[in-house]
Amino acid sequence: MAPIRSFNRYELKFILNIDKMREVQEGLRAYLLPDKYGDKFGNYNLSSLYYDNDAFTFYWEKVEGLKFRRKIRIRHYETEKPLTPKSKVFVEIKQRLDRVTQKRRVILPYEQALELCDDRIPPKNIKDEKDQMVIDEILGMIFEYDLKPQCITSYQRMALVGSEKDPGLRVTFDTNLRYRRQDLDLASKKLGPYMLDPDQCVVEIKVNDRIPFWLTEFAADASLSLIRISKYCTGVERAELVPPLTYDYPTT
Repeated sequence: MAPIRSFNRYELKFILNIDKMREVQEGLRAYLLPDKYGDKFGNYNLSSLYYDNDAFTFYWEKVEGLKFRRKIRIRHYETEKPLTPKSKVFVEIKQRLDRVTQKRRVILPYEQALELCDDRIPPKNIKDEKDQMVIDEILGMIFEYDLKPQCITSYQRMALVGSEKDPGLRVTFDTNLRYRRQDLDLASKKLGPYMLDPDQCVVEIKVNDRIPFWLTEFAADASLSLIRISKYCTGVERAELVPPLTYDYPTT
């Protein structure tokens, strides 16, 4: 698991059909490398358990485009081994400040992550002061907003990362995007319904400072169209937990 505990990024998102996705992947392989945390092609599966309150405050903050907003999730990067109470997961605060995406996260055993987020019991004997600060912030948000588990999203990801010439650059391709409102246990292998058409892929370009010039040219040549999309919000809408909104996603 990646040791990075916090970072700031700019994120650009696109939706492509599978054929276009493969074309873009093939073009980017000349510039980028497979993520070392995946298989030899940079592939891995992940699932996230999102927390919100009965008013779905975090959902509406995203939909209304608040310049400052936060949300909490438990994220599991899947391996061949089953998820157990002792397995390590990330508990994350994902924050948006204007155009900058910020993350703060702590690694905990799954059982302690659930105790923290569900039972409001902080883990003991945290040695790292920065980890303790993140835990305190998470606990404060849980009490302030009266958070509870609301939705799980899961998908397959292929991640490509920049070489030494483009440090901090990351491009991800997410397919088989699903959600579930029931059985909110990350250890469950039960597949939920699709949140997008199975032929669609969410592509994200993530950079620390600026997008390399070659990538802006590549995106323009590939006719990629920016779009606002949140996997959590889309899952919540598909689960009919909020009044449905109408999106017209371009598929290039």
